[in-house]
Amino acid sequence: MDIEEVKRRAGPREFGPQDDMPEEYRKAATRMIQFHANSEIMGAYIERPFIRQSPSLERKLAVSAQVQDEIGHGQLLYRAAENLGIKTREQMLDELANGEGKFLNCFHYPLADWYELPMIMFFVDGAAMRRQATLKRTSWEPYAHAIDKICFEEGFHIKHGEDILKELAAGSRRDRQRLQEAFDLWWPRILQFFGPTNDRSTHSDFSSAVGLKTMGNDELRTAFLNVYLPKAEKYGLEVPDTPRIWYDDYEERYRVAEDELDWEEFGLIARNEYPQGAGQIAKRHRTQEAVEWVRESLETPGAPGVTGAAAD
Repeated sequence: MDIEEVKRRAGPREFGPQDDMPEEYRKAATRMIQFHANSEIMGAYIERPFIRQSPSLERKLAVSAQVQDEIGHGQLLYRAAENLGIKTREQMLDELANGEGKFLNCFHYPLADWYELPMIMFFVDGAAMRRQATLKRTSWEPYAHAIDKICFEEGFHIKHGEDILKELAAGSRRDRQRLQEAFDLWWPRILQFFGPTNDRSTHSDFSSAVGLKTMGNDELRTAFLNVYLPKAEKYGLEVPDTPRIWYDDYEERYRVAEDELDWEEFGLIARNEYPQGAGQIAKRHRTQEAVEWVRESLETPGAPGVTGAAAD
């Protein structure tokens, strides 16, 4: 199958491991799914400290379950990418630990306190759901199947994040002030979640042509904005002046001045050159090294502590 045939046939769940796909498609799909998988893993990393920091047992259990879900999503996606035959799961995990793997902008920033957690669990996960819902119609079938499960579980994550947001918004004056400060900090980052504008996007045209993407960055950003801006206002949050947002009476929807977002900083993040992002990657690298002995033991027949099927 050549790339022109792929473009002609491209449709929801059209291609799978049984198809002889051209290398250009396989590389593009691997890049896209690996990016998604890395983001799930790094999302778990920034949420993990809040298992201990949660203010109640119920919150600890919910955050713990969410972190486990995100790790599981990453594993599903690495397998979907591995089916393309370009990279193994181990190679992709090593690239992430070594700072070569790319992941979403929001996971390059550490979370400082509990007031910032709903910025990820509600707004960022809400943005992710907008994007992932469109990927149920992606042309690579294993990816679409993974998305089915991911979207089901992300729905619970969003509800949990909204419950935290609701609780803080109904709290003391200090709670509301700190929540607003967190929102001021994260709002521009959240709007950049969908990536650069369509005219700046490097891979969007090809991914759309072969059915990997079914909706552009600008359209996804606008769809998110029109659903989540009213939700933010519902909980008493004031939208920052920058970037400028206005209501288009003709189109009956909110619009954002995308040029006012900090695309220079976003570029550093995209190249894994953002200082705080380097710190997040370093955490992943240390964890990778800490459990290396486990992987080596499982791969070495007769190693100390290895019994049963793992030793056979």
